[in-house]
Amino acid sequence: MSMRSATPEDLDAVLELLRTDEENLIGRPSRIGRSDLLQWLSRVDLDDDTWLLEEKGRLVACGWAQMQGDLGWAIGVVHPEAKGRGIGGRLVERSEERHGYREVRRFYEMAIELDGPPPAPVLPDGLTIEAFDEASLREFFEALDESFGDHWEHHSTPLEEWWTEKRNAPDFDPTLWFLIRDGAEVAAVVRNEPNRREGGMVAAIGVRRPWRGRGLGRALLLHTFAEFHRRGVNRISLGVDTENPTGATKLYESVGMRVELEDAVFEKALA
Repeated sequence: MSMRSATPEDLDAVLELLRTDEENLIGRPSRIGRSDLLQWLSRVDLDDDTWLLEEKGRLVACGWAQMQGDLGWAIGVVHPEAKGRGIGGRLVERSEERHGYREVRRFYEMAIELDGPPPAPVLPDGLTIEAFDEASLREFFEALDESFGDHWEHHSTPLEEWWTEKRNAPDFDPTLWFLIRDGAEVAAVVRNEPNRREGGMVAAIGVRRPWRGRGLGRALLLHTFAEFHRRGVNRISLGVDTENPTGATKLYESVGMRVELEDAVFEKALA
């Protein structure tokens, strides 16, 4: 068995492995798509921080590590037919060179399959939903960053760096970004992405603290559902921290989203 770094030419094989593993774990067809994989690898140095394990020319396991500032994480996947042979241990050893772990958090992947147009969003008097315009970029960014300020492991990124990353992302589509204004102030925002997990994705949704508890998050979700439905996309998913301080899981359940997958996150503090 050999180990090497991944190349762009390996992405289809890696995607097939990820889909096979997920199907084996959850007992239903995987929804991981190429856009998902490209997003996950967008900050990964393929030469230094990926590893593929091959046996007789066949990919049997893969993994990668990512560092962002002082935060890092690693992924490892073994083909179901190759499990039980210590390959997972090799991946752990490889990633241990960069990390080490204790469970610290759990996340849900939630989704809804629309069977028709969603209910119309309802907003408090005087508030309006608007489509994103680049002229409101700074307001949008600051509202989103502020709303995530009390979330676990939130690290603010400079606007210029954040905007460059989003513009260069696969399937960048700012026509799926929306905001709610209260007079001159942006109270809440949502950034959605197409072609993720075999449908649309709510990539980030945030309500600034002074406007919480007034139904703005629900309104943005219903507006998002309606826009995807208008485009012929009836599956919408998102990820949520189970310990989200705003009680987001209950909000998502209230609009018809259901848990499809639970992920555990492990952490090691680097000396």
